[in-house]
Amino acid sequence: MNAIQKYFKYRQSLIDQYIKGDMTKREYLQKNYRAVVYGNIGPFTNMDTVEKALFNYQYYNALAKEQKSISTTKDMDYELKREYLEQSNFYYHKKDRATLAVLRMLDYQGTEAYFVKVHSKYLKGRLFEIVIQEEASILHSTSLRVLQCLREEGVFREESRKSLIDDYVNCRY
Repeated sequence: MNAIQKYFKYRQSLIDQYIKGDMTKREYLQKNYRAVVYGNIGPFTNMDTVEKALFNYQYYNALAKEQKSISTTKDMDYELKREYLEQSNFYYHKKDRATLAVLRMLDYQGTEAYFVKVHSKYLKGRLFEIVIQEEASILHSTSLRVLQCLREEGVFREESRKSLIDDYVNCRY
């Protein structure tokens, strides 16, 4: 088992603990963040395999969420808050590049995407879920570029559905 496979096995154990209620969403996010940042695996400059691209997705998603979480600190200076949010958006952009790399490598085969029913007014009509059957992966994005590619490839369903991981998606942290 290589380092990436070990990470995904560890991540699955975190998910299982979250589902059982053994940890909060915030605890899950913190442990996943530590695993991707301090795991000495990536990120990969050359995403030449689906596995590497999926790892980069997780890596940049974890960094984006961490920066966004820090930005919500009370009494934080506005400029500092803005810097954290900009850094979060930068990482989300890199995550979306990894998403596109995965989709292109798979030639969009076995992929289905749709908008997600969310409690957040900000994310309503913006957040969509990408289900990749072969990889047993569920990805999320708000990227108009990713959305356009999914539509062009005919795998985006113009409807809103309950997320396959609704309890996670609609849980604040």
